[in-house]
Amino acid sequence: MKKLIYILLVSLLTGCTKTFLDKKPDQTLVVPQTFQDLQALLDNANAMNINLPALGEVSSDDYYVTDAGFASVTTPMFRNAYTWNKDIYGGNPDIIDWNYTYQQIFYANVVLEGLEKMTAAQRADPRYAAERGSALFFRAFGLYSAAQIFCKPYSTATAATDIGMPVRTSSDITQKSTRSSVKATYDQVIADLQESIGYLPQTVSIKTRPSLAAGNGLLARVYLSMADYPHAFLYADQALKLYSTLLDYNAASTAKLHPFRKYNDEVIFHGRIYYTSLTNNTSRLRIDTNLYAMYQPDDLRKVLFFTPAAPGQTFKGSYTGTDDLFNGIATDELYLIRAEASARMGQTEAAMADLQTLLNKRYRTGTYTLPAITSAEALDVVLAERRKELLLRGLRWSDLRRFNLEQAREVTLKRKLNGQLYTLPPNDPRYVLPIPDIVIQLSGLPQNPR
Repeated sequence: MKKLIYILLVSLLTGCTKTFLDKKPDQTLVVPQTFQDLQALLDNANAMNINLPALGEVSSDDYYVTDAGFASVTTPMFRNAYTWNKDIYGGNPDIIDWNYTYQQIFYANVVLEGLEKMTAAQRADPRYAAERGSALFFRAFGLYSAAQIFCKPYSTATAATDIGMPVRTSSDITQKSTRSSVKATYDQVIADLQESIGYLPQTVSIKTRPSLAAGNGLLARVYLSMADYPHAFLYADQALKLYSTLLDYNAASTAKLHPFRKYNDEVIFHGRIYYTSLTNNTSRLRIDTNLYAMYQPDDLRKVLFFTPAAPGQTFKGSYTGTDDLFNGIATDELYLIRAEASARMGQTEAAMADLQTLLNKRYRTGTYTLPAITSAEALDVVLAERRKELLLRGLRWSDLRRFNLEQAREVTLKRKLNGQLYTLPPNDPRYVLPIPDIVIQLSGLPQNPR
C-alpha cells in the first residue's frame, strides 16, 4: 500500500502517469462516495495527523546533540539537516516532509470531490458540512506545512515573485503540477481555511478532527507567519472565544515520565511531527543551554518540560503524552499569538493581560507577578515567553524564518561538532529545503537554490 501511495504521489506531482495508468484497474478498489467512506479518509490519522513535517524542527535551535550522540545517528537525511548541508537527502527518494503533506492534500481533494457529487438532500445532512470543513482544513494544513519547509518565508515585498508550492485542488493525477508563487500558495491556504470555518462544527468527538476553534487557530498561525498582525489577532481572538481552557501546571505531576496526556484539555486539534532519531530520542536530544537558562526557579515548565540527562537536560513535556512531538493547535499558542499581535500593534495592556493569564498557570501559585513593562519592552517579553512555551512544537523554524526578515531580530544559528563549527546565517538559502530529487527529475519543477 505504501508503495502504491508513493507511486501515486510522484505521479500526482509530475504528470508522469502513463505507465501507472496503462495498468489494468483493480476492480476491488473502492471509490469513496458515502459519508462513511469520506469520513474514513479524513480519520486516517497516519496520513492526516501524525506524520507532520519534521525537518524544520531537526534544523532548528531548540536543542543540540553531543558528538557521541551525533555519531550514533545513522540516517543521513537527519544528520544533513542538523548541520544545514546543501545536500539534505543523500539520494533518499522517500521524503516524508513532502510525501505526507501531499498525501494529506490528495485525500482532502478526494473528499471534496466526493462531496461535490452528493445530492441536495445529502448536502442538508450535518455530516456534509463537517466533512467539507474538515477536508478544507486538512488541505490548507498540508499546503501550509509544506510551505514552511520548501519555499521562502512570506514577505509582502517579494511574495508575488518568490517561488511557492505546487497548489493542488484536484485529485486528478494526470494534471501536471507547476510551482506557484509564495503569495498564491498562502492565498490558497487562507481561502481554504476561511471557507472551512463556515462549515466546521463547534465540537468534535475526537481531537484528531478539526473544530471551528481549530480552523480559526490555524488561520491565526498562518497570519502570524505572514506578519499580518491584525488578522493574526482577529483569528486567535475568535478561537479563544470558542475555547480558552489552559492547564494549571500546579496540578501536573513533576514525577511522571510524561506529565501531559494526549488530547489534554489545552489541546484543540491533535497533530504530531513524525519520528526522527534526533528530535525524538531523549538519549541524544539536549535542550539548548541558553534556552534552559531562561526559566526562573518558580516556573513549573522548568521541571515539567525537562529532566536531567548528562550533559544538561532533555525534553519530556510534549502534549502527545509520549516522546513524539506535538504540532497541533492548543490554547497556549493562541494566547501567545494574540499577545504578540497586540504588542506589535502597540496594545501593550492587552498583550500583558494575555501573558499574565498564561503565566498564572505556568508558575507556582502566587509566585508570578508581571513586572512593569514599557511599550518598547512588551514585544521582547512576549517573544521570550513564546520561545519558552512552544519549544519543540514544530514552530521554531517558521519563527526563525520570519524573525530573519526583521533586521533587529535576525538570528545566526551555530552548532559545534567534533571541533568543527557549523553556521546558518539569517536569510541563508538553506532556510529553504530542496524539493526531493525524484520529484525534480520526473517533473521538471524548478529546484530551490541551496
